[in-house]
Order: sequence, then structure tokens, then C-alpha cells
Amino acid sequence: MAAVIGGIAAQEVMKACTGKFTPVRQWLYMDALECLPENSTEVLSEEVCKPMGTRYDSQVAVFGADFQKKLGNLKYFIVGSGAIGCEMLKNWAMMGIGAGDTGEVIITDMDIIEKSNLNRQFLFRSWDVGKLKADVASKAAKVMNPAIRITSHQNRVGAETEHVYDDTFFERLDGVANALDNVDARMYMDRRCVYYRLPLLESGTLGTKANVQVVIPHLTESYSSSQDPPEKSIPICTLKNFPNAIEHTLQWARDLFEGTYKQPADTVNAYLTDSKFMERTLKQQGMQPLETLDIIRRSLLEERPETFEDCIKWARTVFQENFYNTVAQLLFNFAPDQVTSSGAPFWSGPKRCPHPIEFDLKNPLHMDFVASAAILHAVNYRVKPSTDRAHITMLASQVKVQRFVPRSGVKIAVTDAEAQAESQSGIFDESQISQIQNKLPTPETFGKFLMQPIEFEKDDDTNFHMDFIVAASNLRAENYNIPPADRHKSKGIAGRIIPAIATTTSLVTGLVCLELCKLVQGHTKMEFFKNGFVNLALPFFAFSEPIAAPKQKYYDTEFTLWDRFEIEGELSLKEFLDYFQEKQKLEITMLSQGVCMLYSFFMAPAKRKERLPLPMSEVVKKVSKRKIEPHVRALVFELCCNDADGEDVEVPYVRYVLPK
Repeated sequence: MAAVIGGIAAQEVMKACTGKFTPVRQWLYMDALECLPENSTEVLSEEVCKPMGTRYDSQVAVFGADFQKKLGNLKYFIVGSGAIGCEMLKNWAMMGIGAGDTGEVIITDMDIIEKSNLNRQFLFRSWDVGKLKADVASKAAKVMNPAIRITSHQNRVGAETEHVYDDTFFERLDGVANALDNVDARMYMDRRCVYYRLPLLESGTLGTKANVQVVIPHLTESYSSSQDPPEKSIPICTLKNFPNAIEHTLQWARDLFEGTYKQPADTVNAYLTDSKFMERTLKQQGMQPLETLDIIRRSLLEERPETFEDCIKWARTVFQENFYNTVAQLLFNFAPDQVTSSGAPFWSGPKRCPHPIEFDLKNPLHMDFVASAAILHAVNYRVKPSTDRAHITMLASQVKVQRFVPRSGVKIAVTDAEAQAESQSGIFDESQISQIQNKLPTPETFGKFLMQPIEFEKDDDTNFHMDFIVAASNLRAENYNIPPADRHKSKGIAGRIIPAIATTTSLVTGLVCLELCKLVQGHTKMEFFKNGFVNLALPFFAFSEPIAAPKQKYYDTEFTLWDRFEIEGELSLKEFLDYFQEKQKLEITMLSQGVCMLYSFFMAPAKRKERLPLPMSEVVKKVSKRKIEPHVRALVFELCCNDADGEDVEVPYVRYVLPK
């Protein structure tokens, strides 16, 4: 409560000092009586609330000694050690969470401390810059309360760390608190909490705005159950040809990253490993078959490097293509003095007239792009890269680039409608596909070679991802005379980071801690919990009961997102299908695990006959072409079912526990 009122009061002081935002011009009253036990008059006696001679006596005076013991023995996982994570950890240290004999707080964050973090992440000091956030925050919390049992990790939460955050890890927790800065990670943790049936304390800030959501197993909807409308996207033609803001160039750089280091590698690997890839590709609509085959041809035949020197040559060519050739062609089509049919200048309003950039070895930005692009290209092809800037500069100086001559007849889309029509035109010569097919070596020719797709990761400063994004964006900005952005600002926009300020962070973590108190009390009534929505600038405060988990039904059985079928022990696919037919009166028409279709009513008879006698785990391995990792104790199956009348019915998923 002190954190909530303190955050509000601090923002009011800021308003008085700056004259910015609307002050509170009335009495502000707030209580959280729901944090007390339901039968508080019976449970909270003078004996229970008497001082114990500890730092928690003021808390014990309100909630009682038993409540304090429960707080101490909580096992909670904080995901993120940024603005919200630091404030949360400070509050928990003061409250004594995880300070009991069996309690523990686990916090993870893979990011390192930057100077810009210091204005809002108060567990960090200037001498901590460059150190890991989770480690420093944990040590700071231990200074505040030496009794707190805290473990710091440096892991990103996601599919790649499920061997760390596995069944054993989650099953010992009492709950999870998100302190994340992006929606994807929030949704991932939400799915994990639903699967393990754990409470989730979700919160976020955006400047002076804040929200808190409490997710309670078997009671409320999950974080993913409702989402904000999608963000307004940047028009295609603006990104491709007419940017006018740094946000446009950063999005262009992100798209360039994905289209250069992620998508081609995924496509090539599919060609090399999937025997039916070519068959499926040729059935695609419009220009897609030609574009897909052209990506494979370029990736395997034209752009595949043998040495890092080849990567430098490629990167230098990419620089020329993107920051000189493309712009020169655009100016050839639409000259600087071009006028529209109405006589108005073509390059006016949001359309900035660009200029090509001549490559300069002495320009650090130019070399930033070539170095990062070459290193990532090497990673793509599993070639050993070099980070020696002098060596890279020397190699780049030896690259000869052919002088570009603009071509007549090149069509450039001016509007989104033109860009859309261009992408869907599908006008090409069928012989082009045959020519590319004939040039492509068969997958067997490449042996065990696979490319390495690169997933964009903003928080690792050693992987050259942000180096590439910043350089590409600022070069594009220079093309169009747009003010550049430094690494910090670029990281925030490109990584879609939600900004934070100290007053809002204090407020939101205070609200989270109030909801945590209610969970510790064991409240089960929806009206005791509150989702909060605040905007300190207006000022606006709104609290509402969480939304109940929507109920669905098959036959007379009601279920929510928290329910599932539990099956223990190995069954064959046939036994699995028979179990649902006989025990649940459900005919399974389709059965999947992740993206793999294990069974369907339209499956080829020979394939069905082959799979039916196999154990379910073997079916999964056979279809996915992957081993089941040792840490996986259960598989998740999704079902499409018909009832006894042959009607489609929604049913819960299946948790299939593997034999030990």
C-alpha cells in the first residue's frame, strides 16, 4: 500500500514541479480490505497479532503471525529483472517473501545493466553497468533482507529453456510473477502457468499507464484469453520506398534481418530435409513457387560462403544493393524535380527525397554494417567468423563492386494498392521454375549440411543482432535525411520494449503485492480480487473483478481452459482412440501434438494401419522426426472430436504422462 500511495504522491510532486499532466484535485481514498482473512474478526486475535520482535512486526500486527509464516515459505518465480522486477524484488525483501525455512524466490533475466537503466531500476548503481541484472538485483535484495532465500538465473524463458524450467521446477512453485517488457514472453509464461495450474501475477507499464491482472487457476481467464487490438502497421510502400520516421527505418531493418538471416535458412533446411517440400512448393499460388525456389537457389548456389572472406564480399554487396543501387533506381524512376499529374512536386509531404550513399571504409557506420552483416552471414552458414575490425576493414577494401546503372522499365509501387497488386500479380514464365529446378542440386548432394536460422535477440550484446539493426536503420535514415537513433532508442523500438518510469513502476508493483496477499490468504471468491487499470497523467484509477474463465461443454461435462484429460502410462494409438470412444463417448477425428498431425480420419489407410499399433510416444517420434527430450515427463495432445450424434464438439486437451 505504501508503494501504491508513494507512486501516486511522487507523480503529483512531479506534476507540481513541471506543470505537466493533470493533478489530483480531490481527496483520494483507497483501501485493500480484501487482503485480510474472510473471517478476520475470528482469526485475528490479539495473541496472533502481538509483536514477535522481528522486522515484520508491523505486518504481523495487521495480518497475524501465521500469515507471515506463509509469506516466508512461499516459492515464487519472478520473470524479468528490469524496472518492475527490481521494484518487485525490493517489496518482497521488505515483506519477507521467501525468507522462511522452505521459501525461495527465483529470478531470471538474461540482460545486462546499461547506463540508461539507472534512472528507474533502483537496485542497480553506476558501478554495476555491464553486469548481469538478475545477479546484481539478487545481491541488492539480500542486503535489504539477509534472510531472503533467492536464486538468480540468466536464462530467457522459452521453448529453448524448457529443459531448465521443466515439470520438476514448476511443480514446486506456489506461483509466478511476470516482470517482462514484451507480449510474446508474457503469453509464453501464461501458457506455462495454465499448464501447471499456477497463479500468475501479470503487470505492465507504458509511461504513466499501468495495469495489473491476477490469473487464478480454475477461477479466472488467463492473460492470453483477451488481447488488445493489433498495432497499426506501417504501409508497405512507406517501408519499401518512402520512409519518413526512424520507426520506419527500424522496422525496415527488422524485416531485412528476418528476410536475410531467418526465413531463407528455414526454407533451405526444409528443402534439404523434407522429401515432399518441392511437391508442396509447386502447388502454391501466384509468385510463391518462383520466389521460394529463387531463395533456395541464391542461398545454396550464389551466396554460400567457403570462408569468412566470402562473407565480407557478400556483406559489401548487400550494402551496395540496399543503400546505393535501390535508391539510385528510385531516383531514376522519380527524379528529385518530378511532379505529379496535378503539377505538385512528387517529393513533398511525407515523401522525403532520398540520396544514394557511397561506401566509405573510414565511416564507422558503414563498417558497422559490413562487419555485423558478414558475421551473421557466417553464423548462417556455420563458417568461423572474425571480429577483428582491422582485418574486416582490410578485406572490405579489396572488394570490387560493379558500378550500378539504373534500368528502364522497372516498376516501383507508389501506393499500398500498387504494392499489393504487384505481389499478387503472379505473372511469370513457367519455364523460369523449370530452369531453377534444373540448376538446383538434389538435397542428397549437400550431405548433412544445414543452415543455421538466426532468431532476433535484442538482449545479447555479443551476437551482433542489434549492431546490424542499428547500422541498417541509421544508413537507411541517412538515405532519406531522417535523424538517426542511438543504440538504446533503436533497441527500444526494434525490440518493441514497453518504456517504464519510476512512479508508475512503484504503483504497479504495490498493486501486485496486494493481490499476492489475497492469494496467500487462500481467497477463492472472485470479488476479493482486483484487476487494476491506472493512468497517473489524467489521473485515472479503475479496478474491476477478474473475468471468470469461460465455460464450455460436451455432453453434461463443463470445462474451462484450466481443465484437461489426464492419461498415465503408455497406450498404443489404437488404445488411445478406443479409450475416448468407450470412456468418453468421443470419436477422435484428428489428433495432433504441437504442429504434428498424428492421426486424422482422412489419413491414407496404409499410414493409419502402420501407426495404430505403435505406442503414442513412438508415433510422436516418427511423425516429428525428433527424439523426446529426457526432461519431458508428459506430452500434450490436441483433439478434434465428434459426439455420439456425429457433431463436432470442443473438448479439453490431453496431458499424456509418459512412463518413468
